[in-house]
Amino acid sequence: MSKSLTTEHVTLILGDGASEVTALDDVCFEIDAGEMVAVLGPSGAGKSSLLAVCGGLRTPTSGRISIDGVDINQASGSERTKIRRERIGFVFQQSNLVPSLTSVDQLLLLVHLRGRRPGATDRERAMRLLDEVGIADKANRRPGELSGGERQRVGIARAFMSEPKILLVDEPTSMLDRNRGRQIVELLARECHEHSVATLMVTHDHSILDLADRVLEISDGRLAEATTIDTAVNA
Repeated sequence: MSKSLTTEHVTLILGDGASEVTALDDVCFEIDAGEMVAVLGPSGAGKSSLLAVCGGLRTPTSGRISIDGVDINQASGSERTKIRRERIGFVFQQSNLVPSLTSVDQLLLLVHLRGRRPGATDRERAMRLLDEVGIADKANRRPGELSGGERQRVGIARAFMSEPKILLVDEPTSMLDRNRGRQIVELLARECHEHSVATLMVTHDHSILDLADRVLEISDGRLAEATTIDTAVNA
């Protein structure tokens, strides 16, 4: 199976002198296409830094990050922007939807950002994705007319609109109650497997770890494989 996301000896140092902090320390891992990996850790452990470097939003101090075989550290600023638009999907803690746009237009906005006018095929794909996440009937609703869980579903559909190679997910349950949070992660896992997208999900929520294919744990910037998913769930 192909490796969609690979990090090799990635270190990220923030600040300098007395204020220097090692946010990531010699991080190495791989994620296959269609695999969902959860990274478990408390606040300040390095989870957000990990997403930032994997998403090309921050350049590591050292090491290599490859997305679908492309070393993003060697890419220019414009090339990195193109990689984010075409190969990476993001799901945020808060859905970060545009308040004035309907659900379907949130997805079609990605087509505009890639420099072309959405056509009938794009609209069909957007509606199919909204149907997959169970909110096709809310296609013409704006964010203010949706529940928190529905907004997250729109965010997930939007993340898959550009047919990404990898999906980066930031604390998907943090704004939801336990039941709705689990439903959202079940949905993420299903979409990840059906669309063969490598998914990296950071979380502090032990209750959803059984839905991941693999669990890593991060502490003080160092990443390690959990012995088993059961071990992490019951920690």
